[in-house]
Order: sequence, then C-alpha cells, then structure tokens
Amino acid sequence: MITTPGTQAPQPGARTDTDRAAPHTDTAPTPPGTAPLRLNAAARQYLAALDRPAPEAALLTSLDAFLGTDAPLLAYTRLTGEAWKRSLPPTEHTRADALLTHFRAFLRDHGWLDRARPVNQPD
Repeated sequence: MITTPGTQAPQPGARTDTDRAAPHTDTAPTPPGTAPLRLNAAARQYLAALDRPAPEAALLTSLDAFLGTDAPLLAYTRLTGEAWKRSLPPTEHTRADALLTHFRAFLRDHGWLDRARPVNQPD
C-alpha cells in the first residue's frame, strides 16, 4: 500500500476500503441506447396521432397507473390489459376494449413492439 506523508499504513490484518466488496445490485447497468421503451412514451405518440385524444388520454393514464407509473412498454400485454380492464367500472369496459384493440394495433403497426423486443442485435 502506498502511503503519503502524514498517513499511517494499516495494521497487519486490518480491513481496508479496498477489501470491501461493492454493494450487490440485482440488475446490471443498462448499456447506452438500450433503455427500455416506456408505455407513456408510446401512449403520447398514440394520442398525438388521434383526432380527438381526450377520452383515450384518461384511459391510457389509468392503464399506465395500473401498470406502475413510467412502466416499461413490455409491462403491457394482452393479459395485463385484460386485468386493467377488469379493474375499471363495468360501464368503461366497452371503451377500454376499443382502446386496447386500437392501441395494440398502433404499437404493432408503428414498430413499437419490435423495438421493445430487439432480436439479433450485434454484440
């Protein structure tokens, strides 16, 4: 160990900061440019493409909140969409069905689902 003037070398057998392991994290850092696509970003694009987005905006906000605010796009599946719909009042089920059908078609047709699940990316 290199010491500078005025510092003491550690006692033999004493632990130093370099002996301590870094804290464990459950996830590896995300490489630049590979952050997961967010549901709210796709929802904003979907709403921008609509002529009258107001009713759909409230439903999409509800879906985003149901999945966890700022949820990744892949959190939205047919099953989570159905679970969200069941959490709504029965009077909203028809509107929710229509929204889920149109929103999923938008995600598929505009490449959101393909970008959310990148395959065959170079190493």
